[in-house]
Amino acid sequence: MSDRLIEILVTSFTRILIPGIKVTIPLTLLSFALSLVLALFLAIVQIADIKVLKQFSKLYIWIFRGTPLLLQLFIIFFGLPSIGIMLDAFPAAVIGFGMNLAAYNAETIRASILAVPEGQTEAAYMVGLTYPQLMRRVVLPQAMRIAFPTLFNNLISLLKDTSLASSITVVELFTTAQQIAARTYEPFALYSEAAVIYLIFCTGLTMLQSYLEKKMVWEYNPDLPKRKGVLL
Repeated sequence: MSDRLIEILVTSFTRILIPGIKVTIPLTLLSFALSLVLALFLAIVQIADIKVLKQFSKLYIWIFRGTPLLLQLFIIFFGLPSIGIMLDAFPAAVIGFGMNLAAYNAETIRASILAVPEGQTEAAYMVGLTYPQLMRRVVLPQAMRIAFPTLFNNLISLLKDTSLASSITVVELFTTAQQIAARTYEPFALYSEAAVIYLIFCTGLTMLQSYLEKKMVWEYNPDLPKRKGVLL
């Protein structure tokens, strides 16, 4: 490895990392939060069997799971201005990623709700809980425990998918690597460095997921012994 290439990698690391922290991570978190709100609504209206909303939910999931994410981003950022709806690149990316992921998270949450034993639902009605109280106090806390691993995996996938935001002019981690590679003519080295930064972010999320899963298990089963963070 030449001295020039080493110098490029050293100086570019921070320049790629900063947009990753300032843009990629906020984009990921905001999109995921939006997806959870939409997914919860889409899942509950299906479980509640509200006819019109149930059909809308199924149509929404069918469309967003059946079309490419990149195409959805293009429609939101480049297509909507033709009908008078103008969005900046970052909000357009948040909406695009959030709406797309909501279709997948909705099915995860719906399946998790259905996995909660029906006996608990019947018992809740017997003690006088209303449907909203049942969902808030009994069903959703258990369903979210079941859905947690899959939802967190979707979060990690979303972090990597945010590289597509470069296609609608969002200057995030991958865009910055592209710009530096275009100036230095070292695409292999710069893209590999960007991959390392993505790997660092994803590794951190994976470690957080493992910690939270163990904590949830211990809280739900407080009598289980612990040793060095491992369930026995």
